[in-house]
Amino acid sequence: MPVLHNRVNNEELKQRMLAETEPRTTVSFYQYFPVAEPEAFRNNLYLKFVDLKVFGRIYVAAEGINGQVSVPESNYEAFRDTLYQSDPMLNGIRMNIALDDDGKSFWVLRMKVRAKIVADGIDDPTFNMAKKGKYLKADEYNKLSEEKDTIIVDMRNHYEYEVGHFENAIEVPSDTFRDQLPMAADMLKGKEDKNIIMYCTGGIRCEKASAYMLHNGFKNVFHVEGGIIEYARKAKEQNLPLKFKGKNFVFDERLGERITDDVLAECHVCGKPCDTHTNCKNDGCHLLFIECEECAERLEGCCSEACVEEKNMPEEEQRKHRAGRENGMMIFNKSKEHPLRKHRSEWKVMREG
Repeated sequence: MPVLHNRVNNEELKQRMLAETEPRTTVSFYQYFPVAEPEAFRNNLYLKFVDLKVFGRIYVAAEGINGQVSVPESNYEAFRDTLYQSDPMLNGIRMNIALDDDGKSFWVLRMKVRAKIVADGIDDPTFNMAKKGKYLKADEYNKLSEEKDTIIVDMRNHYEYEVGHFENAIEVPSDTFRDQLPMAADMLKGKEDKNIIMYCTGGIRCEKASAYMLHNGFKNVFHVEGGIIEYARKAKEQNLPLKFKGKNFVFDERLGERITDDVLAECHVCGKPCDTHTNCKNDGCHLLFIECEECAERLEGCCSEACVEEKNMPEEEQRKHRAGRENGMMIFNKSKEHPLRKHRSEWKVMREG
């Protein structure tokens, strides 16, 4: 039986990818459609994509498919056609090609079957994804967003919103998408007749959110077709004013695509204008945070003095130091109550004092 998962050391795979000379294309895609046998569908695609040297993450569920991958340029059309031909509902699926990309985002293919392609917490059997909001192309978004009765809702997490968002967009301050859905409906209660525009990175969350809002009595619901990625691409192609400012956070090695030169965020350590995400270099932390070059040099890529100290301990002592600690929980900190805000305040006092 063919091998249906990777068996090579992760670091070796990364080095192989970095040694490649052919450019790669990074692309994201999704489609809500009924998948009768997710496991069989996944296995069939996995074997074909391995042959095409596709790297990345793909999730398959009974409700559809969601993927972010990189493909050698010479294999891109074969990859796209393979996806198109895997199911009639995928023929012509929109492919969001990355704008700010060196093709070095992924180095292994991981395909998993999940209960849903987006965890939503919805258990209402009458909820129907087919009844979703209206797509808005870039020019349509620009026009509708300027109307007086339009409300723009960001359906991403705080660390994404923090570095870039559409002008006048409101944030739904929840740590998970499943909590955001009822919170968004509650926040907009009494505005059921307004124009509601929802958006996210590539379209998958805001499409489901638009269906949820319609399910909860909102009448004029829209969502940005292809999310921020497609909006930015089309707006630049058509020389439209860019309503999205700053960076678009992406879930690969880049941690962000620059859309405009606006820097909306600040270093979580010292407060200087900055929108560069990084993961703490301490193996016992790996917190995702924003750090300027000055602080990165001073703290050796770590988020705090404590992490610098732990990172520089002998390896055996590091292991003892973090024994029993729940690692990985803060890799993507989704809350406004970021643990570094306290560190930042202390550093400001120290710097100014």
